[in-house]
Amino acid sequence: MTPSPDMNRLLAIMAVLRAPEGGCPWDIEQDFASIAPYTIEEAYEVADAIRRGDMPDLKDELGDLLLQVVFHARIAEELGAFSFPDVVLAITTKLIRRHPHVFGDKTAGNPASVKTLWDDIKRAEKRERVAARKAAGLPEEAAQSGLLAGVKPALPGFLRAIKLQQKAASVGFDWAEARLVLAKIREEIDEAEAALAAGDQNAIEDEIGDLLFAAVNLARHARVEPEAALQRTNDKFQRRFGFIEAALAEEGRSLGEASLDEMEALWVKAKQK
Repeated sequence: MTPSPDMNRLLAIMAVLRAPEGGCPWDIEQDFASIAPYTIEEAYEVADAIRRGDMPDLKDELGDLLLQVVFHARIAEELGAFSFPDVVLAITTKLIRRHPHVFGDKTAGNPASVKTLWDDIKRAEKRERVAARKAAGLPEEAAQSGLLAGVKPALPGFLRAIKLQQKAASVGFDWAEARLVLAKIREEIDEAEAALAAGDQNAIEDEIGDLLFAAVNLARHARVEPEAALQRTNDKFQRRFGFIEAALAEEGRSLGEASLDEMEALWVKAKQK
């Protein structure tokens, strides 16, 4: 096989990798569940390349993410469920249907009106999906009702917290300003401290969860994306800790040979730099 920008070449390579005769043993033994973690990981790596503004890396990571879509579609095709063209048809149909103000006769002059259109279309899609599953003899999807029903439990914690808070805020259940969220964070810190003092592990987990949820609320009110903020702090911590390690290495010592006070002093130097 030779490299090619042709999408069909990628599909052909995936088919060869999965071929029972002559394929790759690792690729052959994979299923939806086994490669799902890689799909999530690749999506995060795409986001990281965007955060760093690294265009060559973004190109590579988008390719890795595309491979995950092709991999899942190939497994589905082998099972007789659907194929890659079906995936493309589904998304192109959805894009056209959800943009009647572009491809149809609807009008939407601003993002708010576009969102109203989307919400109406999504509700119609849900009714169609329920009818199609019923016609195919498939079990009904798990019953979901209420304002927060559409927020999927499988989402990463920070993202799910934001979506839950945004949904609640849409009907007025929200703090009026960021300073009030700060007061809530102080309250949660006190409750976490009490749980730690009591040594109740379940209560400790609950209170730390409440504290994190409140911190996400503060980020939302401050128009800060919490995942990006945490990654920025992660980078800062890694950079400063690397300074400590390098400084000790210049003295011919390892991290294990330094006291906490010495490492703290080097940490302060790292901050100053």
